[in-house]
Amino acid sequence: MKCHIFAVGQKMPKWCLQACEEYLTRLQRFMKCTVVEIPSAIRHKAGNVADYKEEEGMRILQKVQADDHFIALDVAGISWSSEKLSENLATWQQSGKNLAFVIGGPDGLSAKCLSKANHRWSLSALTFAHPLVRVLLLEQLYRATSILSNHPYHRA
Repeated sequence: MKCHIFAVGQKMPKWCLQACEEYLTRLQRFMKCTVVEIPSAIRHKAGNVADYKEEEGMRILQKVQADDHFIALDVAGISWSSEKLSENLATWQQSGKNLAFVIGGPDGLSAKCLSKANHRWSLSALTFAHPLVRVLLLEQLYRATSILSNHPYHRA
């Protein structure tokens, strides 16, 4: 099983790149994981948010494979504990499908992306900066895989 994180946005700050690299390195022991950046729609003063979300949604759906297990990060999604995420990962690993975690742009994910997702997961009811979401997602994936491996990283 491979894990792909599809994230709208480019040119992340140095601290984000360093933190993501740290967790990606740690995660490789348990699961192959990559971050794939999706270009943001170019926003204009007179632009339409729905159009931006649709454009970014089309770019995302071109990357996510039809047989991937698609998890959309969505503030309106369901919250999971770290233990629940690890249970979900164990179930998904048994399916043999690759995982596709999707982080939308500043306006969120298009309705089409959300409708194609197998799960809609909320990291929190709080709003986070996009670079921070990448780091949080990678840290939680590392934590969940360490729980499954009985690694002492997670302390309940």
